[in-house]
Amino acid sequence: MEFLLNLTSSALFPIVILVVFLAASLFAYAVLRKASVFMVGYKETFTESASANMADMFLFVDATRLFYINILAIVIIPTLIWLLIGDLPTALAVFGMLAIMPGAIYRSMRKKRLRKFEEQLPDGLLMLTGAMRAGASLNIALEGLVKEQPAPLSQEFELFMREQRIGTDFDKSLSNMEKRLPLQDFAMLTSALRINREIGGNLAEILESLANTLMRKHQMEGKIDSLTAQGRLQGIVMTGLPVLLAVLLYFMEPESMEKLWTTTVGYAVLAVIIIMEFLGYVMIRKITNIDV
Repeated sequence: MEFLLNLTSSALFPIVILVVFLAASLFAYAVLRKASVFMVGYKETFTESASANMADMFLFVDATRLFYINILAIVIIPTLIWLLIGDLPTALAVFGMLAIMPGAIYRSMRKKRLRKFEEQLPDGLLMLTGAMRAGASLNIALEGLVKEQPAPLSQEFELFMREQRIGTDFDKSLSNMEKRLPLQDFAMLTSALRINREIGGNLAEILESLANTLMRKHQMEGKIDSLTAQGRLQGIVMTGLPVLLAVLLYFMEPESMEKLWTTTVGYAVLAVIIIMEFLGYVMIRKITNIDV
């Protein structure tokens, strides 16, 4: 204490203040520069990934605008929660959820699109069969499919036809579709087309047989989904019930619940609960997820 009093009264005090100010300024500059470099890299990664993902689903949205919307949501919403509620853990949890939300939304949209393509594929194959039996070639039948069938089936085959018009090899165009559509049903179609192109045969009969096979497969999958729906719902309820009870108990007995994240025993209990919840949900999903 005496040293500080002597320092403030000495002639070196302004120099010390200047040195501290310069050190703080340099530190702040270094932090801001690192943050700026990180944001530039994150923006490039986000926009490139978003552009590619949206293009795969034929959604042409400005990726830069999506990036700024994502940043605003990540910054503003947790900050408002922290200011209004005053609960930092909740704000951090919301921040984490918002950070992973874009990827989760994309995976959900892509899964729905692939599922819709699977549902439309048998009808599209029957349409191709009818056109080819009427005397049309495969290309003309595909053009009719593009005009008559809804998206996403029409969109994917329209892109296939465009690649054919600009001179892309047939196998290469099929490979591009397989990359966009990693589906077992579509892989069966591409295999049939490649084999027919190499050794010949009645393509109309092959496509009709494949369409009937896919229809029976989808009917069986629908029956299995109906029979396992109760088990899947029970898995969701049993997984979410402990979380709901924990939230209710936190509001009813906050002092007792705070011991879970303020003591070593509480951390251990939370870890065991989370691990058992996760393992239970995974086991139920494996039991009810029957692949046809």
